[in-house]
Amino acid sequence: MRLLHDYDIAPYDVSEYRDDDLSGSESDVVEDDSLDEDSESVYSDPVSTDDSTKDSTDNSVSLPYNQSCSGESASWPVRSSLFPNIPPYIKFRSPDLEIAYKLPAGKKFFKWKLSTITPVIVRKTLTNSGFALVRSEFSRESNQWLGTWGKHMKSANFVTLKETQKLNHFPGTFQLGRKDRLWRNFQKMIAQFGLKEFGFLPHTYVLPQDIKLLKQRWDFKNGGTKEMWIIKPPASARGAGIKVINKWSQLPKKTSLVCQKYVNNPYLINGSKFDLRLYVLVTSFHPLRIYLYPDGLARFASVKYSDDIKDLKDRYMHLTNYSINKLSSQYTANEDANACHGHKWTVSKLMEYMHDEGVDTKTLWTNLQKLVIKTIISSESLITPLCEESMLSYYNCYELFGIDVLLDEYLKPWLLEVNISPSLHSASPLDAHVKGPLVQTLLDMAQFHFPPRLGQSVKNPPQCFDGRLYTRALTKRERKKHKNFTEFESREDYVYDILKDLTGDDVRHLLRAEDEFVVKGKFERIFPTEDTHTYLGFMESRYYNRLFDAWETKYASRRDDGIALLQTLCAQKIHLNVPTQSTLSKARNIILSALHSVCSQCRKLSEYDPWAGRYEFAPVNGGSESSARRNSEGDVYV
Repeated sequence: MRLLHDYDIAPYDVSEYRDDDLSGSESDVVEDDSLDEDSESVYSDPVSTDDSTKDSTDNSVSLPYNQSCSGESASWPVRSSLFPNIPPYIKFRSPDLEIAYKLPAGKKFFKWKLSTITPVIVRKTLTNSGFALVRSEFSRESNQWLGTWGKHMKSANFVTLKETQKLNHFPGTFQLGRKDRLWRNFQKMIAQFGLKEFGFLPHTYVLPQDIKLLKQRWDFKNGGTKEMWIIKPPASARGAGIKVINKWSQLPKKTSLVCQKYVNNPYLINGSKFDLRLYVLVTSFHPLRIYLYPDGLARFASVKYSDDIKDLKDRYMHLTNYSINKLSSQYTANEDANACHGHKWTVSKLMEYMHDEGVDTKTLWTNLQKLVIKTIISSESLITPLCEESMLSYYNCYELFGIDVLLDEYLKPWLLEVNISPSLHSASPLDAHVKGPLVQTLLDMAQFHFPPRLGQSVKNPPQCFDGRLYTRALTKRERKKHKNFTEFESREDYVYDILKDLTGDDVRHLLRAEDEFVVKGKFERIFPTEDTHTYLGFMESRYYNRLFDAWETKYASRRDDGIALLQTLCAQKIHLNVPTQSTLSKARNIILSALHSVCSQCRKLSEYDPWAGRYEFAPVNGGSESSARRNSEGDVYV
C-alpha cells in the first residue's frame, strides 16, 4: 500500500470548509480576561452599576471617575488628520490615568457597546477617553454606539453594522483562529509553494477526517519509537483539552480535534520551555496592512523540560499557557516588566537576554516578522472575499491577533496557533506595561471619527464622520484602472505607472494608511514595506496591494514627499470624488444580494446577531426566494 505523503489533503472539498459550517461554539475560541473570574486585574473595572440603576434614556453605565474631572475644562478629544478636508479622529487616553476625559456634551454621543468579553483594560481606556459603556441591546438610543469589542460573529452578520460603527474583527478570520482551518490553509500553501516557504507549522492531522493518513504515518514512523504528538480541540484556547501522547491507544478516534507533531527540541532558558505571544494588528485585508507589536509576552513552563516519555503527562512541563502554569506550585510571578525572572517576561527583555547570551536577535526578529506575514497570508485568499461580500464600509473593522510561537534549539520559529480574541487580562504590572499602551495605540490606529449626530445636536462640534471616505463603490474610471493594473503579470508593468494618475479611491486608501501610520507608536508595520513585494507572489493579484507596493517603493524612504502629494490632492478634494448616489445604492444592493444567497437557508440573523434590528435575513419559501421590506425607520429587511 502506498504511504500517503505527509501533506496529502484528505478527500473532501476544502472550499466548503467555512466558518459558518464548523462545529464548536464561538466561546471555545475566546481567550479573554472576562473568563478569568478567579483572578484580578491591576485595573479596576469601570462598570460599577447594573441595568437597574442606569438612566432609562441613554442606557449607559455610570462611571465612578466623572466627579474627578471637575477641575478639567471640557473639550473634545480631537486628533487631526495629516490632510485637509478630512474629519478629525477621536484621540484615546491611557488606561493608567485616574481622571476620565470631560466632554462638552457629556457622554451622550460617545457610546461603546459592551459585550460579555470586553476586557477591563479596554473599558478603562474607553472611560478615560470619555465613552459611556452601553449594555442594553434593545432601545434605539443604545444602538447609537460607535464601537464594540466582542466575540467573532458569522460573516453574513457584518452587514448589520452601521457605517459609523466599528467591530474588533473582520469577517472570516476563523480561517486563522481555528486550528483545523489554519492547517488546511497551510496545506494548500505548502502544496503550492513548498515546505521551504510554509513549513513552519508543525505537521497536523484534522480528526476524524484524517484518521487514515495519521494511522499510516503512525505505523510507518512511530512503531517502537519515541515520537510525540500533541492533541488539541480545533477551536479552544487557554490550554483547554491539550495533551501530549505517544501511543495510538491514547488518541480519541472519533472526536473532533487536531493531532500535531510535537516539537520536542525546544530552545530552553534556565532549563525551561517557553513560547512567545506576539500581538499583531491587521487594519485592512485589502489592501493588506499588518503591524507587529515588539513588546509581547514570553511565557515559561513552570517545570524544567525533559523529553523523557515518563514525563508526558506533566502539563506544567510541556505547556506554556499562563492559564495552566499559574496553578503550578512551582510557578513564580514576575511583577517587573524590566526583569528577566519568574515565568513571564516581556518579549523585549527576552530579546535583550538572548542577545547577551550571544544570539543574533536581529535575524531572529526578522524571522518572526516573516512568520507573522506568511501566517496572515495563508488565509488571506479566503478572508478577503468575505470582507468584500460582508462589509458595507471600509470603516467597520480592525482586528488584534495573538500569534503564539515556539523556538526550537536551532532558533527556528514554529507557529503554534493564532488567537482571534487574545487575552488582554492584566493580572500584574508586567501585563499592564505591555497591554495598556497596546490597547490605547490600536484604538488610535483604528481611527474612530466623531458621530454625525454630534454635529446635528451641539454647537461648534468637531467635523464628523464622512461616509464618502470609506465607500466601497467605484466610479467607472476607477473600475477600469483596477482591471488594467490587476491583469499585469510583471511587477515592472505596474510599479511605476500605477501612481501616475491617482483616483479619488486611490487617495482615500493612501491617506487612511498614512493617518494610521503616524500614530502607530511602538507598532511596526511589517506589511507593506518597500521590501515586502516578494510576498505578493504568495497571494492572488489584487489592485490595492499593488498600489501600496508602488507607494512604499517610491515613498518609504521619503515619506514627507508622499504626504505632501496627498495633501495637495486632498486640498483639491480629489478624495471626495465618489460615485453618484444611484451607483452607491446599486453597489449596496449587490452586496445585500450576495449575502442573502449565502444566508438564504439560515434562520433569522436577529436570533444570532448581538445587534439585531439593523438587517434581518430569513428564508423565504423554504429559502428559495428572497423578499425585502423596510421598517418605520427605513432599515432594510430581506
